[in-house]
Amino acid sequence: MLRVLLIALLIYFLYRFIFNFLIPVGRATREMKQKMNEFQSRMQQQQGFGPTPEPVKESPKRKNDDYIDFEEVK
Repeated sequence: MLRVLLIALLIYFLYRFIFNFLIPVGRATREMKQKMNEFQSRMQQQQGFGPTPEPVKESPKRKNDDYIDFEEVK
């Protein structure tokens, strides 16, 4: 009877160890590896293309009204 009780306790603790420790640790490890791979691929893409140039701002088109913009010349 004592032997059956000890085996049942052993099975219970193994079950809790596997489902409360091993599986979550394995899942977290897999997610971290995936995120690190994504990060590395993004960094390689950025290094391959170099810094992205800023878009050139176009000057606003002048309307044919009475008002004329001017710049002060120094």
